[in-house]
Amino acid sequence: MASEETGTTTAPTAPISPTAATPPAPSGAAPGAAAGAAEKPAPTRAWATRLVVVGIVLAAMNLRPAITSLGALLEDVRDGLGMSGTLAGLLTSVPPLCFAVFGVMAPRFARRFGPSAVVCVGMIAIAAGLAIRPFLGGTAGFLAATALALMGIAVSNVLMPVIVKRWFPDRVGSMTGLYSMALALGTSLAAALTVPTADALGKGWQGGLVVWAALAVVAVVPWIPLVRERGPVSAAAPEHVSATVRQEDAGLRITHSRTAWALAVFFGLQATAAYITMGWMPQIFRDAGVPAGEAGVLLAVTMAMGVPLAFVIPRVATRLTNQGPVVVFLGACGLAGYAGLYLAPSGGAWGWAVLMGISNCAFPLALTMVGMRAKSSVGVAKLSAFAQSTGYLISIPGPLLVGVLYQHSGGWGLPLALMAGLMVPQIVVGTFAGRNRTVEDEVAARAAAA
Repeated sequence: MASEETGTTTAPTAPISPTAATPPAPSGAAPGAAAGAAEKPAPTRAWATRLVVVGIVLAAMNLRPAITSLGALLEDVRDGLGMSGTLAGLLTSVPPLCFAVFGVMAPRFARRFGPSAVVCVGMIAIAAGLAIRPFLGGTAGFLAATALALMGIAVSNVLMPVIVKRWFPDRVGSMTGLYSMALALGTSLAAALTVPTADALGKGWQGGLVVWAALAVVAVVPWIPLVRERGPVSAAAPEHVSATVRQEDAGLRITHSRTAWALAVFFGLQATAAYITMGWMPQIFRDAGVPAGEAGVLLAVTMAMGVPLAFVIPRVATRLTNQGPVVVFLGACGLAGYAGLYLAPSGGAWGWAVLMGISNCAFPLALTMVGMRAKSSVGVAKLSAFAQSTGYLISIPGPLLVGVLYQHSGGWGLPLALMAGLMVPQIVVGTFAGRNRTVEDEVAARAAAA
């Protein structure tokens, strides 16, 4: 099969065996031959590959309902728990904080237990957190249970690009698109169905939030048989890794790459926009006179835009030498959406929801660039952990600051100005991160120049 990676220097490979050990390079091989051999896969069991696809789709569907279901009912949760606007802003900042703290631990867990086992436990944590958080009583218990669910989301966030790179190295674009599309589907379903479900169950906001634990339980199932499947080449399974790959793992100083830093900042700024949107967009519409149910549907429309586009954009991105034009297009849609929310939030609500949905597709683009900016699965693991953990740290103040500005200004003018202002550096650093180069080459060039 021809590789999709026409915009990157990574050579195409065939599916990798989850059990075969990587052979050492022959004596006298050219430099880098061992690393190339380490990345060259052998045939894998078909059932495992199919199960990985199902597992990726179901796991991705569970990576946002914990957040968007809360966004749809944020006003009700605030009233029920007695939260101020500032505290609600803090609540919308919890997801990126957890993603930053727990995401950086994901590669270490994966090396010890295997990525499939970590994702499986992550799905269990999501199910448990969502099942108990509406019933613990008080803000502290709600935050603690939410953090448990977000811990599971965090490690899965980081390991999904790694699993895609290892099991489908010649289909990074299409598999990232499938994963992103499933993520967008889960996000939009939670946004659209949470309020009607709460009304139908008659259990208030607690019933609307707890139902999403069932989806996480389903997502656990396909990962159980894969717990012992370490996957192809592996930073996740030291006993199956050649000495050369281990040396590469130890020697790749990801912080010495300018592209890695640009990608981390781009990831952080797009995450800031995404979590402000998921946490506050329904409130913006409700304050403009839009009914609660319709506000939830508008958020669902925003998230649903990612279902088709999250599949298309990664495939387009992998065929471009430079992803900068895609970054600029998505940023322009975001700026137009913010302007519309300021000028006519209710009159053009559906149009602004569509524009914001297009802009939010910077997320699958960022994931795709993670896979393209590194040559090996080791590089992808390190780049994914660094870009996501650093990026989510960068994104923490945004939702909180929006809550503070909203409470103290009494309107959405200043928060929207902040959101639009952050879109400009997002376009700049995203264009820089989209250049055709890899972190391994940049780190090697810096080492040679030192």
